[in-house]
Amino acid sequence: MKKKHLYGAMLWAFLVTANLCTGCSDDNDYPDVDGQNPTMTLATDHIESGAGHRFTIEGTLEDKDGIASISLQCADLHLNKTIDLIEIYGVPQESYDLSYYFDINRNEIGERFTVKVTVTDVGGRSISQDVLITMDGDFAAPVFSAAPDATVTVLMKNETKFNLRFTATDDRALDYVTINIPGIDGFDNRRVDADGKSSLNFAEIIVFPNEPKSYNVTITAFDKKENSTTTTSVLNISEMPDFPKMYLADVATAEELNSDIFGVPMVIEHTGEYQYKANYYCQKAGTKIFFLPQKSDFTPICFGLDPEDNTKLTDDPETAMPIVLDQANVYYEINIDVKNSTYNLKTYSIADAVDPIPHTYGSISLDTWGDGGSWLQEFYFGYMTSSPTEVLRFTQDKTNPHLFYLDTPLFLEAGTKMNFVIHNWHSDGWWNYCTWRVDNSDEPEIFGYYGKEAKYTNPAWTKPDHVGDNWAKPTVNVTGNYKLIFDAHLERAKLIPAN
Repeated sequence: MKKKHLYGAMLWAFLVTANLCTGCSDDNDYPDVDGQNPTMTLATDHIESGAGHRFTIEGTLEDKDGIASISLQCADLHLNKTIDLIEIYGVPQESYDLSYYFDINRNEIGERFTVKVTVTDVGGRSISQDVLITMDGDFAAPVFSAAPDATVTVLMKNETKFNLRFTATDDRALDYVTINIPGIDGFDNRRVDADGKSSLNFAEIIVFPNEPKSYNVTITAFDKKENSTTTTSVLNISEMPDFPKMYLADVATAEELNSDIFGVPMVIEHTGEYQYKANYYCQKAGTKIFFLPQKSDFTPICFGLDPEDNTKLTDDPETAMPIVLDQANVYYEINIDVKNSTYNLKTYSIADAVDPIPHTYGSISLDTWGDGGSWLQEFYFGYMTSSPTEVLRFTQDKTNPHLFYLDTPLFLEAGTKMNFVIHNWHSDGWWNYCTWRVDNSDEPEIFGYYGKEAKYTNPAWTKPDHVGDNWAKPTVNVTGNYKLIFDAHLERAKLIPAN
């Protein structure tokens, strides 16, 4: 019995040893075929990349004896990668198509890096090549930080003219911009060179015939890597129209009109033919405002005070004076008639303003289960991108309880398509207790109340839902930090560059 046990133990040990030797082949177990070094043909020895971007090293590797491994090393980028082909495939490879990508840290400040690529065969022979990584890659197309709106009205005058203005920018280097306005001499495929600068500002007054007509404007910006962006506009030459939309501008420059993601200038109500009403919260005495039928510029039409009669309005951007709001911490109601060039304004207090918020902000008042209050939780709302359990909480303004904002700016990268609503927090993810949606996902202007549990809403709020279940999905043009501000009484929000 003991001999049998001894024999069994010896046989088991032999089999284990045999298996171990088979499963962990040493490079010396593979005989030389030609005994030569591996060959390596890389797609390039210089890759232009950038912080926060990915680069890929590609190439064809060959060795008759068999490639055992590939090593990629760059201490400055914290890159230390070994690709063990025997471990992956079980046997060495006579040829291998290398394609290895690496993501550079977004906070990387270095400008040049060298990645050493080493190929080793089963005989221990190796060959190395260096790949230079520079941080001058051009991944983004140019951006128009200012350009004419999709539709622009140019009023017929004794001299009908339009100041064509735009600003094109690129994160690396602009090459040129083309302007095409068929039917206008001098603008049929005009080319404006940017000389490799990062931005190009253009302004030129165009004089049009005094007749109703529409002109198509196409502007295309090209960078040095032939990335391009096109913006289009239709210029309508006409008498004073009944504009479908009107905007209140409380900023001083066209740059400020275009630096936001949404909300500047602020859309106002179209109350009748040629008539509009703006409700506006004035935080600072002396705030200056104008009214614009286009969003991106103060030309070609800007409604302000007539310098010869400040009881009337003028539409001339060259002479219009601002309407000055001289009271702080009050709401203004301003009515304008662009046909008759008239306006009137009045104020009302913060206390007289109403909103649909159902509870005191920050109070323990939200009925968790909707069963009469067996479990109450804190009521607050804010910026939500996924579910009511994950909400970036708004801070309520100390002076105006209708006004809210995010304390911490949102860092947003160019090209990002946002996706959010304003929503209350709920510990178990219940939806649509107190929430706001938008009128247009891509270009949000109105943040309408969309709380579906109507029995919980503030009964003083009588406005019906007028936006639909649309999430806000604007696209970010310029990378940066942005501050989100929301007024629940006005149903308006804006996302503007943080100071």
